[in-house]
Amino acid sequence: MISIVVPIYNEESLIEELFERTITAISKITDSFEIICVDDGSNDNTLNKLVSFHKQENRFKVLSLSRNFGHQRAILAGLSYAKGEYIGIMDGDLQDPPELFGKFYSKLENEFQVVYGIRKKRKESIIKKFAYWMFYRILKSWSEIDIHLDSGDFSMFTREVLNEMLSMPEQSVFLRGMRSWVGFRQTGVEYERNRREKGKTKYSIRKLLQLAANGIFSFSYVPIKFLGHLGITIILFSIIYAIYIIVKKLFYGNMPQGFTTLILVIIFFSGIQLVSIRILGEYIVRTYKETKKRQLFIIKDKFL
Repeated sequence: MISIVVPIYNEESLIEELFERTITAISKITDSFEIICVDDGSNDNTLNKLVSFHKQENRFKVLSLSRNFGHQRAILAGLSYAKGEYIGIMDGDLQDPPELFGKFYSKLENEFQVVYGIRKKRKESIIKKFAYWMFYRILKSWSEIDIHLDSGDFSMFTREVLNEMLSMPEQSVFLRGMRSWVGFRQTGVEYERNRREKGKTKYSIRKLLQLAANGIFSFSYVPIKFLGHLGITIILFSIIYAIYIIVKKLFYGNMPQGFTTLILVIIFFSGIQLVSIRILGEYIVRTYKETKKRQLFIIKDKFL
């Protein structure tokens, strides 16, 4: 059996196409499948449309969350209900083509446990493409694990991999990092990511930055190590400057003066201290969230 998990938030204009394309694509692989659409607290007619299609095809299933918990947690909700031996993830905006699952599945049948999509080309603004390009390369160079370049959540993996991912009690959910962390044999499939044809993107700049922060702070210790390197650098510069002052006093008989210089030095070191506190605070806040062990999502209704 194949399970496909699709997080959806305010996508009423796309539901019909989503239903037709996913059903058609997965039917070419097997008749034993389920498509689990997770309504992430939509406030338009999305849920009603999903339920109406569920009544037409009971393999098209619907989970409704009690509020908007966010894209990553909505996917996790769907994964926790998936029953298949092979599990796929795709976004509800159809920028990731469901027709590619056939190629994913063929690789899983042979020798791999995880197959992920590699976004070879994006049909988005130059600024957004550059931001994604930069983020993935920073994450890869900083991360303690091998997170694959230009690979999002669009993927398919085996039940064994899913069980390991669900056993990770992450509060700051970053699924592509978790998928890389569990290991197993993984491979990528290049594809061209489509332009959004209907509706508007739900990932604001703030949400994208939050997702990036989850990836960096959950799978990298570079920010905290940076503080140590910064401290050593400042100490070295302080020693060099102290030697400079001593030499100038001994050989020239005067001391450097300047109220403006003093103020600039104070402002500079105050800024460093505030940045350091912010980085430390980020790790502390995330540790605090983990200790509370709150539910990652709440299911309001199920149409299974």
